[in-house]
Parts: sequence; C-alpha cells; structure tokens
Amino acid sequence: MPIPGPWELLIILAIVIALFGASRLAGIGSALGGSIREFKKAVRDDETPASSSDKAESEQKASSTQ
Repeated sequence: MPIPGPWELLIILAIVIALFGASRLAGIGSALGGSIREFKKAVRDDETPASSSDKAESEQKASSTQ
C-alpha cells in the first residue's frame, strides 16, 4: 500500500478539521501531549528505584561472599 502524497494528506486533514473542529483538535492534542509527558515521568520514576535497589542487592551479595 503506497504512502499518501501531500494532496491526499491535505484532503484528509481538511475532512478531520471539518468533522471535529479546530478547537476540539487542539484540546485533543493538548490532552495527548500531557498524557505522554505523564507516562514518561512515570517510566523515569520507576527506573530510579529499581537501579538503586539492584545496587544495594549487589553490594549485599558482595559482602556476604567475603
């Protein structure tokens, strides 16, 4: 299936704007951007404790083997 060209994309954009309206599309984009930011923040927060707990476990293993 070929990729739509610029004219096809403009027609699709015009149909979407006609169906939803520009203000509603702006709200949807804003909500989507906020959701993505919140998801990235949650992923970052989850990675931080995991790495520190892994470090503590490896230190405990090293001290118990000595």
